[in-house]
Amino acid sequence: MLRGPALYSMAWRNLWRNRRRTLITVSSLAFGVMTAVVFTGLTDQQLGDAIDLAARMSHGHVTIQHRDYRDSPSLERSVEGGAEVSARLAADRDVAKVVPRISGQLVVATANDSFGAGFVALDPTLDDVASFEPLGHIVEGKLFGSDGIVLGKTLAKNLGATVGKKVVYTLTDKHGEIVSGLARVSGIVATGAPSADAALCLLPIGAVRRLVGYGPDESTQLAIYLRDQRHAEAAARRLGALLPSGAAALDWAEVNPDLAGFVTVKIIGSEIIEIFVVLLIAAGIFNTLFVSVMERLREFGILLAIGFSPGRLFRLVILESLWLALVGLFVGVVVTAPLYHYLHTHGIDMTARMGGKGGIEIAGAVLSMVIRATVYPDHAVIIAVSIIAVTLLSGLYPAWRAARVQPVDAIKLGY
Repeated sequence: MLRGPALYSMAWRNLWRNRRRTLITVSSLAFGVMTAVVFTGLTDQQLGDAIDLAARMSHGHVTIQHRDYRDSPSLERSVEGGAEVSARLAADRDVAKVVPRISGQLVVATANDSFGAGFVALDPTLDDVASFEPLGHIVEGKLFGSDGIVLGKTLAKNLGATVGKKVVYTLTDKHGEIVSGLARVSGIVATGAPSADAALCLLPIGAVRRLVGYGPDESTQLAIYLRDQRHAEAAARRLGALLPSGAAALDWAEVNPDLAGFVTVKIIGSEIIEIFVVLLIAAGIFNTLFVSVMERLREFGILLAIGFSPGRLFRLVILESLWLALVGLFVGVVVTAPLYHYLHTHGIDMTARMGGKGGIEIAGAVLSMVIRATVYPDHAVIIAVSIIAVTLLSGLYPAWRAARVQPVDAIKLGY
């Protein structure tokens, strides 16, 4: 009686007895693979870029700050970020970089006008474009050294401030007192985000510390950048255990709820589309296998009459489903590979379709109009396993129907 490899061989031959039907089903599976990879790749890339860009625009993938800072932002609520604390945080397996920041609100003024703005004070020896995106968008002048100020392009225009001109900035210090500083404009930054360009000031962290009464290791946040943004929630939990009393570790979703909402909506939309595609594929596979079983009822009856057990007949149809899944997956990979490579390396430039805009602003971050695709390895595994699982599940009822065949009744169908 057929066992092991012989049953696999028989299932393979049965699969190709009706080539046209099998090829149509394999094509639908390949289309499903392509659709899943493209939609997942576009979503992974777009959301990953949005999260990374938002992290580089402000407070990192994980933010260390005073426990009450989020509910009541104030320079009075600071954290100590000395070498020892930073070293403990940087030793985590997911952490790529730890940098101190001071952020808040101020009023910046020239002889022409004054405007309210947000400021970020940073250490120019620690921060670079990889950790703070605006540093790559200085269109005039340069970044400051130990003193100076960098203004957003729109803010500078509204103030009538040019590179080299002095401005006065006023804010509330650590003790709640109003203090003012004088700085010369060293550069103009144009991020492409209207909200940032109209209300962004960059200042040297040393000068701000002295002005607001902070110690040499004191800041409002420690911005932590991870090697993979998907580990932010778990990393925040681990890092929170390393902090002194009064400090908290927040992942990017807690710091930026607007972006978190956008990401959730995009993920749900992508999942709905993929579920719809999976249902269509499952219906096609079920139809193929069920019709194949019904056409071979007499054959199954004969096999049972000569000693084939119902269990072995069930396994035969399931193996046909497995072969169908593996062939469909292979063809899907072959068909999808060139398209995925193009989307990954070149992408699709949507600038013209968006009226010439260089990007879309989402929660303070400007997403590029060149749409690319990148599938995370674990998501690729999920797609492959899902295709195989859906095909096997679609084959369960036809396999059960084949195993329930009564030999005498089935053989009579041939007369």
